[in-house]
Amino acid sequence: MPFVEGQTVAAALVAAGRVAWRTTRVGRRPRGVFCGIGVCFDCLVTVDGARGQRACLLPARPGMTVTTREDDDE
Repeated sequence: MPFVEGQTVAAALVAAGRVAWRTTRVGRRPRGVFCGIGVCFDCLVTVDGARGQRACLLPARPGMTVTTREDDDE
């Protein structure tokens, strides 16, 4: 996925048209970036195998593997 240097993973996902990339366990409600400052934990992704990373705080970098809960269907 393309990104601009200095952009977070969340910003890159939104720029690519992904506004929601996981769902809540109860109710399966869509979630993506909400607060943008790491407080709400709505933007969790798996990065290079490390689960529970806050996409709004994580700088995008070349070669990283980002998996969303939609991608791995958890």
